[in-house]
Amino acid sequence: MFGANRFPVPPVVEDQLPESDSMTMTELVAGLVEDAEKLLQQQIEMFKAEFQEDLRRTRQATELGGVGIVLMTIGGLTLVAFLVNGLHEQFGYSMTASCLIIGGVLLALGLLFGVLARSLFSTFNPLPSKSLTALWENLTWKTHGGT
Repeated sequence: MFGANRFPVPPVVEDQLPESDSMTMTELVAGLVEDAEKLLQQQIEMFKAEFQEDLRRTRQATELGGVGIVLMTIGGLTLVAFLVNGLHEQFGYSMTASCLIIGGVLLALGLLFGVLARSLFSTFNPLPSKSLTALWENLTWKTHGGT
């Protein structure tokens, strides 16, 4: 029941063993072609799934960047006039200095959101590289005879 490595060894059933004498070369080639077709179909399905995942992540990153841009624009347009005037009135800064201070703060916030979106985009490749690599390896093996 247990082999030398203490792993269970399944019993050998005669019906499960292929009869090599009864299989013709045509049947062997047909089996290989069927296996190759099945492998190609699995690769295509893996490619589709990976593409859908990367598309979802791309949409997520784009939405984050879009929200950042919209918030930066809305905040900038609605508060610039008020904040510039507030700095001028409350602290005695000139209007030019007030505009530069408020503009710098809004620019920094916009850059922060842009950097966050860029870093999210850099965490993945929008192309399905894993599927393409596996497919390339299989095609290379097939064309070079397994070497």
